[in-house]
Parts: sequence; C-alpha cells; structure tokens
Amino acid sequence: MKLDENQLKEFNENGFLILRNFADSALCDEILEKAKIHLENKTAPIETEQEYMHLNKDKITVRRLRQVYDREEVFQKWMTNEKIRPILKQVLNDTPVLTLAHHNSIMTKLPHESTRTFWHQDRRYWNFENNDLVSVWLALGDEYLDNGLLEFIPASHKLNLEKDQFDEVSNFKDEHPKNLEIIKNKVHANLQKGDVVLFHCKTLHHASKNNSDKAKISFVYTVRAASNKPLNNTRSDFKEVILD
Repeated sequence: MKLDENQLKEFNENGFLILRNFADSALCDEILEKAKIHLENKTAPIETEQEYMHLNKDKITVRRLRQVYDREEVFQKWMTNEKIRPILKQVLNDTPVLTLAHHNSIMTKLPHESTRTFWHQDRRYWNFENNDLVSVWLALGDEYLDNGLLEFIPASHKLNLEKDQFDEVSNFKDEHPKNLEIIKNKVHANLQKGDVVLFHCKTLHHASKNNSDKAKISFVYTVRAASNKPLNNTRSDFKEVILD
C-alpha cells in the first residue's frame, strides 16, 4: 500500500496524517488483550504518571509500557507490518529503520488517574543526526477529547522555535505569548480502533487527561530514515530493525 499524491502532500504540509481503518480489528484485539496483562501486572520497564508529573511515588499508575518489541510476538508483528512499510518509505524518502530506543511503547491513559500530556515535540527524546523521524500511533479503541485524544498543530514541524518557548523539560509553554498564537491553530479528529496516525518528530502535539470511565490504550513506535544515524554513545544508539 502507498499514499496517494494528496495524502503525501498532506503529511508533508501538516506534519501528520491519519490512515483510517488501517490495522486489522482482530490484530488490534490481540494486541490489546496482551497489553492489558502487562499493564495489570505493571510489568517493567514502565513509565508512571508519578514520574512524569513528579508526584508522590507511593502510588504507581502506569503511563506507558516501555520496550514492548521484545515482550510479545504480536507486538513485533505490528511493528514490522509489511503493509505500512511502503508508506513509511514515502514519508521518510528513505528506507525506514525501526528504532527501539524510543516510542517502543504501549501508551495508556487510565480513567481519572491519568494526567495531561503537555504540548511538546518528540524530538526532545532523541539523539540523531537530523530530524527525519516519524512516529506511528495505533488506536486500539475509540479516542476522543474527553479520554485523552492527541491534538496536533498543523505545520508546526516547519516552525523555527526559540529556546525560551520551552520549559526546562522541553514542554512547549502554554502561556508564552508567542505560543498562545500557535496553539490557537490546534486541530483534532476522533480515532477508532485500527486507525493509524503518522506524525513527524517536530510536530507539536498534546493530550488531555482521561475523564471517561474506561482506559484508553494505544500503541506507538518510531522509525528513522536509514541515512539519519543515531549519535554514538547516546540513548538513541540502541537496537534497531531495518524495515526494507
């Protein structure tokens, strides 16, 4: 499968693209079933809400399961999916390489216990030669504003932003005068099981807390262009899988 000319243009202009009903429903159900077991058991490595928000660590609320590639065969099956490879090659204009150091994750927003995800660019996590990185987000169920749907700022991957527009942990400041004008342009589109969102590592995005009564669980991984090498002796210099 390949993107048509309009889809590729949309991704390049906006920095993100939704692929509706892309993943097989049965595959999503199998991923979700396995993910729930790891979440219930709080199987390490994980990231918690308490770590993310610098809160009291006596309570553990899982925010994401890390390093999921090696946890279950079905997780690997999705991350190495043959159907999406030609699309990833198009958006990167190069052979895609699955980087397992980052966004090799099951993401969750638990009901009433989750916290907001602040505006940010994913590039803050990584150490590569350039910004040719794209994340692949899979909705495993319905995603909407009240349960923590991702919102994006179109074309923000093209902006030249200044250091003072970000805080000490690289969150995009909500109340910065320049940022307020940029955030006004935010957009969203509800997702359903099997929908995939591709987004560039510089595209600004955020998500609210989950105010619903049901957990929102998603799957995200990241690919780099083969020509975009990880910097030696950084956390990005890690196990990878070439998706040729």
